[in-house]
Amino acid sequence: MNRRRGGRRIAHSQRRAAPSGGQWRQSSKEQRQDEAKPQRREVVEQDQRLGQEAVPRGTCQAMCPARELRNREAQNRLHRFEVLPGTERDWRPRGDALRAVKEYSRPAAGKDSTNPAELRPPAVLLKTVCYLIDEIAASLRLHPWTEVYSFVFDRLRGVKQDMIIQRVSGLDCVAILERTVRFHIYASYRLCGEPLRLYDPRINDTHLQEYLSWLLDCYATGPEPHPNQEEFQALALLYNLGSAHAAQHIMELPERLRSAPSITLALSINQAFLERNPVRLLRLAHRLSFLQTCALHRHLAACHRDLLLIYSHGFSSRNCRFPLDRLAGLLSLDTPLTAQLCQAYGVEVNRDDQVVFSKAAFSEPEQGKLHCNLYHSIVSEKQKDLTVQNIIHGCA
Repeated sequence: MNRRRGGRRIAHSQRRAAPSGGQWRQSSKEQRQDEAKPQRREVVEQDQRLGQEAVPRGTCQAMCPARELRNREAQNRLHRFEVLPGTERDWRPRGDALRAVKEYSRPAAGKDSTNPAELRPPAVLLKTVCYLIDEIAASLRLHPWTEVYSFVFDRLRGVKQDMIIQRVSGLDCVAILERTVRFHIYASYRLCGEPLRLYDPRINDTHLQEYLSWLLDCYATGPEPHPNQEEFQALALLYNLGSAHAAQHIMELPERLRSAPSITLALSINQAFLERNPVRLLRLAHRLSFLQTCALHRHLAACHRDLLLIYSHGFSSRNCRFPLDRLAGLLSLDTPLTAQLCQAYGVEVNRDDQVVFSKAAFSEPEQGKLHCNLYHSIVSEKQKDLTVQNIIHGCA
């Protein structure tokens, strides 16, 4: 009887840890379509007025349209990353045309969002994304990174807005989406544990799922060869471990792609997650690249918790002792952090660095007591000399 109850507890923890919303790919697509509706409605209305099936084509060759730059300058709404050097202390700082980037603006009634002079063509959009990565996200001078993230996040939404209005597709669209997905996956790891007022993981997740769904749709419908498709198919599954739709999508891929090494590894990790085998999952995780581990990292806290729960039941004996260093190896943590993690879950570690498991003593930590970012050793050790620029551009 006790054994059955223990099994149900473990299954419940895995279900709770799995990403919510099994319809991840479908719902993300719907979110993108809903956000684009006001903009597409304006496009259709303009088409009807012109009496033809015209799609707006941007002519703005700058990262920020001149009119927007003048307006934001007059309203003192320039971000400090966009201010012309030397005018920072002025009563009304001037905007730097080479550094200002079009900001995201919500669609509004009566606002013409299809003006070609306000839209950037695909080549300029890709140039803008590369600028945001190279000069902002990867900069060693700009800090804190929470502010860097907030700025890049908003400007990428502006890029997406221009893409939707112009119905951008093809290789430029894929190149933009790939870099955007990498940015959000990296940010989900780097900013883990930051206060909600500075970084909201749910908002980041919502937009990441949307960009990821859009990118996978491009792969499925585009005739062009996509050399990075294997990378992003694996990232999608690792980020959405336990999702039936994510796994089904992988199984519907061509055999050549499905049998690629990174996708095969992602499938094995997903299988270990479904089988509630955190030991095997963490062992396989050592074979992942840095960015793949970033995608996996949001599941690490649940894996650590379930491993301790399973061992608390399996080794629950008054005379049983488990070596702390061996447990540290299984958790992919150093010994002091492993002892802290045990303490957080009520697992005793004696003076001889031996773990005393007890199913009765296992308890959930208080909310806010367990800092997830302390237990990212398996991710941080893979970064080594990789720069943010290399990570996001896919040169890692």
